[in-house]
Amino acid sequence: MVKPKRHVLRVADLDETEALEMGPLLRSTAAAVGELTQASQVYVCLWSHGPVHIHYVVQPALPKTIAELEMYGPWMQAAMFEHGQPLDLDGAASFAERARAWLAGC
Repeated sequence: MVKPKRHVLRVADLDETEALEMGPLLRSTAAAVGELTQASQVYVCLWSHGPVHIHYVVQPALPKTIAELEMYGPWMQAAMFEHGQPLDLDGAASFAERARAWLAGC
């Protein structure tokens, strides 16, 4: 997930500096996710509603997940929520460490 440090509800609420930083940050994050997962596609989706902070979900579209759910895109994301599989915390922590190292090399 990528989000601005400052709490904002809409992309239009980003100040000039935040807006200029968001593009390269999303690009680098998507590149890291793609490289580290070998995903067939990396989705970058803006999620924001109501009083919550805007955040971009940077999600690999893995062939295995697409095949299991028999869908991709926003339908895949919705199906993943409905499936309710718990997060592998150790796997997520390991991935985060590899992503930090990859991004530090950019």
